[in-house]
Parts: sequence; C-alpha cells; structure tokens
Amino acid sequence: MQVCATPPFAATHARSCDARWRPHDLLRLNCLRQFDGEPAWVRGSFERAPYGVVRRALAADGFVAIGLRGVERSQRYGTWAHLDDLGTAVPPEALARRSPLAGRNALPAFVALAALQRDTVSALTEFVWGPTGSTGFELATQAPTVTLSSDLDLLIRAPEKLSRDTAIQLLNHLQTIAQRVGIRVDAQLETPAGGVALAEWAADKARVMTRHARGPQLVTDPWAPAHADT
Repeated sequence: MQVCATPPFAATHARSCDARWRPHDLLRLNCLRQFDGEPAWVRGSFERAPYGVVRRALAADGFVAIGLRGVERSQRYGTWAHLDDLGTAVPPEALARRSPLAGRNALPAFVALAALQRDTVSALTEFVWGPTGSTGFELATQAPTVTLSSDLDLLIRAPEKLSRDTAIQLLNHLQTIAQRVGIRVDAQLETPAGGVALAEWAADKARVMTRHARGPQLVTDPWAPAHADT
C-alpha cells in the first residue's frame, strides 16, 4: 500500500511552499481529488472529517502537500490538494484554548491540555503554541480521534533563538504534566530552519535534526540566517 500519493506535477516544478499555510495547519477541504493507489480507508475518513494537515513537502504552484489520517494509528496517507479545493485553515495556536466535546475531557491528552490552559506562570506562557496530532485534529474537526493512549503533541512557535535554559524549563514543565497524567507530551519548536524537537534542543547537542520541506537536516543553530528560508 502506498503511504504517499505520486505528486500531480513534475518533480522539477516542486520548488516552494505556499506561505499562506504552514506545517501542522489543518485545512478544511471542499473536495479531495483521487489518486491511483489510494488506500481504501481514505474516502470514508474524508467523509467523517474533511480535513488534511499541511505537511513538510515542496509543491508546485497551485498545490499544497497534506496528510490524511484514518481511525487506526497506522492509517496515514500523504497526498496533495489543489488550492481551488481548499476551505478554511486552522493553525495549532487557534486550538490552544478550545475544549473537547462533552464526555471527552477525561481522556489523558485532554487532561494534559487543560493543565496547560490553566497555566499562568510557566515559560510556555511567553510563547505562541497549540496542540497538533490527534488532539489538535479532534479539537478542529470534533471527530473522535484521541484515545486513552494518545500522546499530547504541541507546536511552539520560536521565531527568535531559544536559550538552552528556557528550553530546559519548558521541557521540565511539560514532563511534569506528562508524568502526572500518565502520557507523553511531545513538543516541537517551529524555527526558521524548520521543526526541532524541544527535547533535542534542551539536551545541548552539537547539532539537532530539523524537519524541513526539503527533508531532514542536521544543523548547529536552527535560527542562523542561512536557515531562514523555510
């Protein structure tokens, strides 16, 4: 089974990313064009929740790379949406203060999110952030996606260089909540060079892995001017 559709354009035309949408934004789709080799679950998933998440991949003009998710954890599919088919966009930070539907707030991921929403003193309050993954998807679509074992995934906007001390404070705060609730809380910093795991930056490694539309890259400083083009 394919895990990603063949791009509907020549590889030489995939040169950029439309700045109107950023990785992890959820896009409501007016329709979903079909590709050869598409997994059988995709159509049912689209009817259930007509949303795709912007993924890190270069695209030709008129297209955006998106990921679709099914009910099962293994059901993930990378595909492409035409700009004419796009509706509203929901960035992670727009979900930071949302609450789940009644009866869902006792799930550990939502318990952890509620703890962050009540937080007024930690270093996180100085940043723009929001939930991604299954938590963000459910909050945006209201389709039940979070399970008892779901992690809480976060995106933290970090346009300016983050000190190691601040990174450690953020990581310790999130780990404290994770241990209290009994799940993992994984945070990714969105830097000029791409996505960087908070845990990696806090670990004071010589180089860290950045997730970029052109592919993963090892860099010493994700905020260096040479990496400003995302």
